[in-house]
Amino acid sequence: MFAYVGLRTACFDTPLGVMRLLVDAQGALLRLDFEEETVHGLTPEQLAGLIPEPALAEPVQEQLDAYFAGKRQQFDLPFSLQGTEFQQQVWQALLTIPYGQTWTYGQMAEHLDRPKAVRAVGQACGLNPISIIVPCHRVQGANGMLTGFSSGLHRKASLLDFERRVYLTGEADFQLSMPAQLDLF
Repeated sequence: MFAYVGLRTACFDTPLGVMRLLVDAQGALLRLDFEEETVHGLTPEQLAGLIPEPALAEPVQEQLDAYFAGKRQQFDLPFSLQGTEFQQQVWQALLTIPYGQTWTYGQMAEHLDRPKAVRAVGQACGLNPISIIVPCHRVQGANGMLTGFSSGLHRKASLLDFERRVYLTGEADFQLSMPAQLDLF
């Protein structure tokens, strides 16, 4: 288990719920996920070892606020992805999926020149430690169905619907949604 003792943390509100971030000693984002309803939730022991520092949230919240206002499509925050070599490859590939578009898990595997690694890609996406900024929400099942999002399918659907509307129409009114399928590029 990753040691959380001495890492700094902050929480802040978003239209999708409260998010918690963790940063390392150099200020690089290690985690960004939803405080509740996520498989990434921290144990009481992990939380006890964190150092609260509310000011840490300011640059992250500022960029996410701009994202949810339809004014930002990419992020320029320092982060450090901790995982296996394959997981890091998947997470880096996620950063190449254009805003407002989706790939399937199969397309991700093809992109990585590992066409038989579809399930491994899905697992790596599910372990993405930096939600929204590393956009694992842009990956869907081969049949176009929304599948697997550790922060909840309602959040994935909302993010995809929002990005699609901003991309196609410029409309930036963020709304919670839960369509079963989204027709994206």
